[in-house]
Amino acid sequence: MKTERQELEQAIAFIESHIDDAKIGLPFPVFELVSRLTPMVNVDLLIKDKNNRTLLAWRDDEFAGQGWHIPGGIVRFKETLDNRIQQVALREIGHPIIFNPEPLKMSQVIGTHDTRGHFISLLYSCSIDEQFQPDNKIVRPDDSGYLTWHKECPHNLVKVHEMYRKFI
Repeated sequence: MKTERQELEQAIAFIESHIDDAKIGLPFPVFELVSRLTPMVNVDLLIKDKNNRTLLAWRDDEFAGQGWHIPGGIVRFKETLDNRIQQVALREIGHPIIFNPEPLKMSQVIGTHDTRGHFISLLYSCSIDEQFQPDNKIVRPDDSGYLTWHKECPHNLVKVHEMYRKFI
């Protein structure tokens, strides 16, 4: 008969056998499991243009809810913060950015749910070249990922980003 430790080690080995490279990312069910066990570290990009407008994306999901949010992403295993910042910019807005390597703000976010319920969030001040225009050709204004510039903080900012309202 197996001990509890042996059963856990076997289960862990099974999970690990389904992870190609944690440095690239985790399969979503594994990511959700990890997020129920430990805080996640994420970077949020406060992208401003020369007119002091802020680039925000529309979001609608079960964890953050519906509203405008600052582009961001979770740091991968053994990934530098600098790399994650650039990867978030490329993935979420499709364009590289310039950023101050010192965070503007560090926040601890503890949500009401257990999955994706605890974050250490680092807000970075970012800029982008003047020619950048959001490419919304494949999304509508109410689709997740829709990007637009904001002159002031919108009333329907996602709740988790209320901590950033004064920066927007």
